[in-house]
Amino acid sequence: MPVLKKQKTFTLERTYGAAPAAVWRAWTEPDLLARWWGPEKTLVPECRVDCRVGGEIAIVMEAGPGMGKYAGTRWPMVGTFTEVDEPQRLVWSAESWTDGTREDTLIEHVNTVTMTEQDGGTHVRLDVVISSIGPKARMAAFGMKWGYKSQLGRLEGVLAPAAAG
Repeated sequence: MPVLKKQKTFTLERTYGAAPAAVWRAWTEPDLLARWWGPEKTLVPECRVDCRVGGEIAIVMEAGPGMGKYAGTRWPMVGTFTEVDEPQRLVWSAESWTDGTREDTLIEHVNTVTMTEQDGGTHVRLDVVISSIGPKARMAAFGMKWGYKSQLGRLEGVLAPAAAG
């Protein structure tokens, strides 16, 4: 597995109308997380979250019928929580890959989610540091920013009922 000469990083920020406790639940409860994780036209058939330091986060994204030739492709992500500070901060180290080609498509990354109360809502900052990209994963690694941005948009739909109630 090649190691990058320089880490790739990106940051995304978004403010939601829901309270920090509701946003925390959306990030840490598997049934809620599975509803918004991944970009449009993807599904989450498997999702496990053991939200404690040393606990596992495991999510399998699957391309839905709307993704054309990629339909049915699965992208697992498995990680370990290294910091859990409810309801403000989650950090996990993870590996993501395309199912069936793990060795060539492996991406190693650290994800930090910071949630701050802001005017009755919650400001979310997501920092992603990619430390390693497999030889056939460059396109996927550079697509991660778009994917995370899309899923943060999907999170809005999950949180809207919490903000209204």
